[in-house]
Amino acid sequence: MSQQTARRGGAIWALVITSVAGFMAALDNLVVTTALPSIREDLGGGLHDLEWTVSAYTLTFAVLLMFGAALGDRFGRRRLFLAGLAVFTGASAAAALAPGIDSLIAARAVQGAGAAVMMPLTLTLLTAAVPAAKRGMAYGIWGAVNGLAVASGPLVGGTLTEHISWQWIFWLNVPLGLALLPLARLRLAESHGTGAPLDLPGTLLASGGLFGIVYGLVRGPADGWTGGMVLLGLFTGSALLVAFVLYSIRAKNPMLPMRLFRSRAFSGINAASLLMFLGMFGSIFLLSQYMQGVLGYSPTEAGLRMLPWTGMPMLVAPVAGILADRVGGRPVVAAGLFLQALGLGYMAVVATADASYTAQLPALIISGIGMALFFAPASHLVMSSVRAQEQGIASGANNALREVGGALGIAVMASIFSAQGGYETGQTFVDGLRPALVTGSAVVALAGVAALLIPGRRRTGPQAAPAGPAPVLETASR
Repeated sequence: MSQQTARRGGAIWALVITSVAGFMAALDNLVVTTALPSIREDLGGGLHDLEWTVSAYTLTFAVLLMFGAALGDRFGRRRLFLAGLAVFTGASAAAALAPGIDSLIAARAVQGAGAAVMMPLTLTLLTAAVPAAKRGMAYGIWGAVNGLAVASGPLVGGTLTEHISWQWIFWLNVPLGLALLPLARLRLAESHGTGAPLDLPGTLLASGGLFGIVYGLVRGPADGWTGGMVLLGLFTGSALLVAFVLYSIRAKNPMLPMRLFRSRAFSGINAASLLMFLGMFGSIFLLSQYMQGVLGYSPTEAGLRMLPWTGMPMLVAPVAGILADRVGGRPVVAAGLFLQALGLGYMAVVATADASYTAQLPALIISGIGMALFFAPASHLVMSSVRAQEQGIASGANNALREVGGALGIAVMASIFSAQGGYETGQTFVDGLRPALVTGSAVVALAGVAALLIPGRRRTGPQAAPAGPAPVLETASR
């Protein structure tokens, strides 16, 4: 840890600031879903408009993540973190004050842009402030807070909407953002990446490619997979990403060096992250509807009953981080993914139109432990698989793949659900839910296989770690 970092407050302040900022950004992925009926009642708009109140955030967030990380590496991570936090906070207030559905959608898009700049820099700022020997525990706490935010979005949104108003979904961010801005300015140290010039061609290719793919995935379930704009987005996005890879192989200072993927550690954890979020996001999307629409729980009641799953990261993830420090991240991540897959498969078996909560509880607990074991060591593996000056873009790439995985998961699960079932009765919902959960379970199990491909840690002593800019805990195969 640098003297400047220590002078500004060091690890504790960095952990608090980055965890709260990450919570805010992750929460807004799904926090709107349970508030959509109330938003429609107040602001009007059709189903298409309501879908865009969710999709506008996801789209700009996923598309701009790598760009935000690259800006931070080039112009200063703390400086860009503050800028992203300010944009996110201001856009949250604009969303709460939105007079109509169109202005709400616009505010959500700006929110996503601010989060895309802020989110990947939380990990790099935390890594710079925490000594290598304690990063596992720090990532554990950071991962617990972020995992809780992703999974509890429907609960938070439903509770605020039910007991106060839907506007408080967005007002919640404002005091948090206003408190974090001066703290981050005073307590976080500035740091930079390689100092290479900004890669504009690579940025345009990556952003355009991600936009096309995420747009197609978001709109596919609603517009149909053969729709013209959906196919255009998917094919154009794929072509631009292929062009991005070919360009980055030859570029002198690429935004995302392709040589990073020659590391089994970097490739393995990114593949596992994408597949994990595919299975998890899609499952949460359908299970929150199952508990409300089929079992008859209110948004708050449904969220409380999912706490054994969604709240487990707060209890287990810090322990998982400590385990990763001692035995390495690979076995902890793989165990978590296989437990998550087991929990989803269990839920598929016990889901019925009148299932008791007692029957569901073991599946929720197993899934919660699995998710908690994944989050902290996964962050550790990402940051330790690259050189220190490349951690910003590595974090951005990993977060982008997670967001694409989440969008893909909702699209895939919704398509399977629609093909096998529907919303007509409780039984038809279950008919669609079961094969979707089985698919989610299989995808998360595949993520566990990808995690096993990550090379194990090589030690020379109880707390040995490679020196210099090489990976901290997991030795990458290059």
